[in-house]
Amino acid sequence: MMYHIYRQWLKPVFDGILTLLALFLLSPVLFLLVVLVRIKHGSPVLFRQQRPGLHGKPFMLLKFRTMTDECDAAGQLLPDAERLTSFGQFLRRTSLDELPELINVLRGDMSLVGPRPLLMQYLDRYTPEQARRHEARPGITGWAQINGRNALSWEDKFKLDVWYVDHLSLWLDLKILVLTVWKVLRREGISQDGHATMSEFAGSLIPPEEN
Repeated sequence: MMYHIYRQWLKPVFDGILTLLALFLLSPVLFLLVVLVRIKHGSPVLFRQQRPGLHGKPFMLLKFRTMTDECDAAGQLLPDAERLTSFGQFLRRTSLDELPELINVLRGDMSLVGPRPLLMQYLDRYTPEQARRHEARPGITGWAQINGRNALSWEDKFKLDVWYVDHLSLWLDLKILVLTVWKVLRREGISQDGHATMSEFAGSLIPPEEN
């Protein structure tokens, strides 16, 4: 009973109050970042990309840009690792690139805490159990983020996401928010070895059914 009350009614109120407070307190930082991103990476300042939200419904995710638009001789964008600037790396290490997602929370696209919104093309690659991560609104941070973040395998990350969906509560959200600050300060799990963030999720192997 309390699970459904918190999920349907109290969590959106909790998100709204904390997000408005965060935007007020961080407004000088946000203004400075807008100026610096504009200088370092050009316009537009924000990176926009369609991501799956609650029940897989698409929304437009907002982040500060961490890469340039440099292309090769054929006019194709260079690999992510080559376009990621030192300032962009700083934004990622400190998770400052995620701050515009507070606007997504106010819009109702996201929650402060929940499974991270991944790419649209992953939707048909999940197993039925992994797809349950979309039963909760996606979050700026989540249970997987404080338990390894991008250092985890995709399968382990999805297991943690589904565990969060099944155990969602106010106290768990508060715990995740507090531990997120600690993890950001320690700069843990920012990227997978050899990748700017993580390797692409190609899908999980589903064992064949027994006859």
